[in-house]
Order: sequence, then structure tokens, then C-alpha cells
Amino acid sequence: MLTTYNNPVYPYRRARELDAGAPHHCPVVIVGGGPSGLAAAVDLAQQGVASVVLDDNNTVSVGSRAICFAKRTLEIMDRLGCAQPMLDKGVTWQVGKVFFQQRQVYEFNLLPETGHRVPAFINLQQYYFEEYLVDRAMQLDDLIDLRWMHKVTAVESHDDHSLITVTTEDGDYRLRCDHLLVADGANSKIRDMLRLESKGQVFQDRFLIADVIMQADFPTERWFWFDPPFHPEQSVLLHKQPDNVWRIDFQLGWDADPEEEKKEENIRPRVQAMLGEDVEFELEWASVYTFRCRKMDDFIHRRVYFIGDSAHQVSPFGARGANGAIQSVENLTWKLARVVKGEAPLELIATYNQERQYGAAENILNSTRATDFITPKSRVSRLFRDTTLELAEEFDFARSLVNSGRLSLPCRYNDSPLNGDDDSSLPRDRAPGSCASDAPVRLGGRPAWLLNQLGGDFVLMLDARQTQSLGGLRDLLERRDDLRLLVVSAPEVAPSEALASMPRTTLVEDCDGLVASRYGLASDGAYLWRPDQHVSARWRRFDADRVEACLERALGQSLSMPEVRHASA
Repeated sequence: MLTTYNNPVYPYRRARELDAGAPHHCPVVIVGGGPSGLAAAVDLAQQGVASVVLDDNNTVSVGSRAICFAKRTLEIMDRLGCAQPMLDKGVTWQVGKVFFQQRQVYEFNLLPETGHRVPAFINLQQYYFEEYLVDRAMQLDDLIDLRWMHKVTAVESHDDHSLITVTTEDGDYRLRCDHLLVADGANSKIRDMLRLESKGQVFQDRFLIADVIMQADFPTERWFWFDPPFHPEQSVLLHKQPDNVWRIDFQLGWDADPEEEKKEENIRPRVQAMLGEDVEFELEWASVYTFRCRKMDDFIHRRVYFIGDSAHQVSPFGARGANGAIQSVENLTWKLARVVKGEAPLELIATYNQERQYGAAENILNSTRATDFITPKSRVSRLFRDTTLELAEEFDFARSLVNSGRLSLPCRYNDSPLNGDDDSSLPRDRAPGSCASDAPVRLGGRPAWLLNQLGGDFVLMLDARQTQSLGGLRDLLERRDDLRLLVVSAPEVAPSEALASMPRTTLVEDCDGLVASRYGLASDGAYLWRPDQHVSARWRRFDADRVEACLERALGQSLSMPEVRHASA
């Protein structure tokens, strides 16, 4: 097999704890230097929280693995300082096409509207994604201690701390931490050490991933075939990646021998039948996998927090694995940062489990439905699927039933205990718990984006024509240094001097009117944003006292242990 990528090798460094008698104390330790662990470390560092990251390898992942990164993931990565290299390298797409046998039955557009900094999806090999996260972590090395070839071999979990044993080529050492983040993958060794389970379903089917290098005139779209002539009775998915690498997923059936199917002499005929005898290609990487949809019943065990595949796992159709994992990481890190810094009670972290159990269940539900549609298990379900595909060529109602993978969307925490006031006359898709939608703005007379003004902190977004309680607003900002103010004005409306002179205030111009239209923002209206760019509360008529009450709620100050339980053994 040929490779287009040279994996960087990161240096092992001897730990200073090897020369210490007692375990060294760290506020946060992260096990796993993959996407989830690295994103957690970077996010915490940007919020002023130090961490030690332990990985038992010394490079990024082998093979492309996760390749589809959704708009929400790119927005989070933009806040973490990693999005631009992803956008520069990645293959942008937003159109998908579905084929049944020899013909196209319909197509869809994931982002038909304009006015967003990042696209609906990019395709990018996971090894690039991890490399960019490592690069960013190294820029923050004053707060991120990234240790390669340091393997965790034992964990003791207590009510107020964890104690871990780390094995290296120079010997073993121990670390004590207040908070342990586990990101060591679907077959988590830490989960096993703590005798915890990830429960769910294994689907009786096998799929072959073949990454091939070729020059081809396929458009940069997601193509999915049901029962194609080159692979009858099965399904095939085609995606383009950077470096002229194309991802092809072949459904094989449960009886397929994984070791035989991974052999190049068996892969080549399948690919050649799909592409045509005259198309030349090289095989870069191949793998055979089985669908698994499973999750832990509780992502929190005492002071141990499970993130990424160690907490939840879905099938790859729908691109919900890595994208869901990054949303989980962002959900945990802003809460953990505030607890570590003494700005919120420990109960706030428990809402990570509440909110992301909902997110994981949503991803598993969509993934399971896609798997059932792609791999029907009975004659009746096969008849339903094929009839649906026939009808989809002509009828819109049938297209909504076709499921080749419901693609990842931002999770909405509609029932979160952290949600505050809501004026239901405002746009329904921006209710508390919902994720922000980007829009172009002007900042200091220069083009900018709304989302780049949100995140990392609590932000109160006001219309520039605000007349309500300006004295109360100034008092609130002077009293609460954990709150920033974002004032949005129409091109023809300048904010008042009273607003412009408020502490920690950013002034932006809604140059295309999209902020007003997407949020229903008008005179005296306001939105309170969480640090993860989700709506905390919103009002038609702003009131400073209500803002502070909702801010306290969002920080977990009103939570009781029975209402939101912090899990323990």
C-alpha cells in the first residue's frame, strides 16, 4: 500500500515525577492524545486551566479514520485556533447525492443559505486534524504538558481525587489529580480498570474502508449507492479527501472474513469494478469494521469524566462520531474550567452528563436508524427500503424517509437545567439550549463574524437601540467580571455613548442585517450566551436583574444534588 502522509513522530521526555518520592498533584490530567483529549487540553488552556496529557503512542492516528467534519465542529475549532489549517487543507462539500441501482434518485444541499464563515462539511483525514491540534497544544505549552509514550497502567478513583500510575521506558511514576478526563478510545482501558461498561448494540454487518489515491473527475460531493451494479445487493459510499485520496466504503455482509477482505488482492477487484477497468489507482489504507452503537450509562464516575469514544460510540454513517465527541468536549471544558477556578459549584459538571447523555442518545438513534435502512434485516424491511428509494425519485415525502446517514447537526439542549428565561415570540430555532448561528458583521470597520465574538466567556448580546436599565447594566458588568457585552447595531444606527462606554464591551455592525433576522434582535432585546456558544436565556425586553439570575442559573448555582446528581461509585 502507498501512503501520501508521513506521520510526525513526537519526542518522549522523561517525567520529573520519576525523581520525586510522592505523587505529583495536578488539577487536571487527560488520558489520550487523540482528537477529544487534545481538544479538551486546548480548550482548558484557553480558559487558563493547566493540564497534563498522557498518550501511550508518539504520533497521530494511522489511516484517515474520521474524515467528515461538520460545520459545528469547524466553529468550535475556530474558537480553539485550529479551523483555518483545516479549511485550507480540507475538501469542502455541501451537496450529497443518493443513487439506487443505476440512477440518481435525489440530491440534497446541507447549507443552502449564505452568511457563514465555515462550510457545512469538509473532508479531512483524521491524522491532519490531530496534527493541527498538536500544533495548537504546543503553542500553549505553558499550560499543556503533553507527554508522549506515557502509558496509564493503574487508576484509583476517590470521591475527591484520582491517583494514576504511569509507565514509561524510564520506569513508573504516579500522579494525583482533582479531575481525570478519559479519552482513550472505544476500547477504553481506563473504563475497564474502573469496571465500568459501555452498553449498546453490535450490528451484524461488516464494511470495508478503502482509501485510494487517484485522479478522478468525480465532483466533491457525498455519493451513496444502494444496490449498485458494480456491488449488487450491497451499499457503497464515496467521498473525496485531500491529496487526491478517495474514501470508499463497501458493505460486505456479516459472513465476510475481515482478514481476507483487507488484503489488497481482494480490495482491488471491488474498486476496479466501481471505477472502471481503465482507471488507475493506488491503495493507501484499508480497514474492515463492524457497526457499534453504544454508550456508558453515566459519563461521570466520581472525579473521572469520560469523553469521546470512551463514553459513546456510533457507526460512521452520518459523521456523528468525531463531531459528537467534539461537542461533548466543549460541553465539559467550560464547566470544568469554572469549577477548577472556583467560579461554580461541582454540581455544574454533573450537567455535562445530563446534556451529553441526551446528545449521545440522539446520535445513537440517528445512527441506528441509518444502519437499519442501509442493512435491512428482513424481506419486509428490504421491500420498504427499495420502495422508498423508487418513490424518492419523484416524491418529496419519500426523500425524507431515505436514510444513508442523517448527517451531524448541533445538539440542542432544550431541557437543560441550565436554561434560563425564554421569550417564545423570538425565533424558535434560537431558544435556550440552541447553538449560535453565524452571521457577517463589521468590527472596527473591518469584516468579521458573529461567532468569533462569542465563546469562552458568558456574553450578553444587546441591540444598540437599548434603552432599558442602562444603569443596572453598568452595575452588573462592574460586579460580574465573568460577563462580556456585545452590542449589535444596524449600519445606520450608532450605539449610544452610555452603551459604548460600558466595561468589557465589543461593538459590531450588523452589516447585512442577518443578526437581526436570524435572532429577532430588536430594540431592547437581548441574548445571554454560554461559553460554548449556546443560548442561555433571551428577552424581548432586557432587565439586568433577570440577566444576573439567569447567569447564576447557568453557572449551576441553583442546582441541588438530587436534581442533578454528581455521579459516584
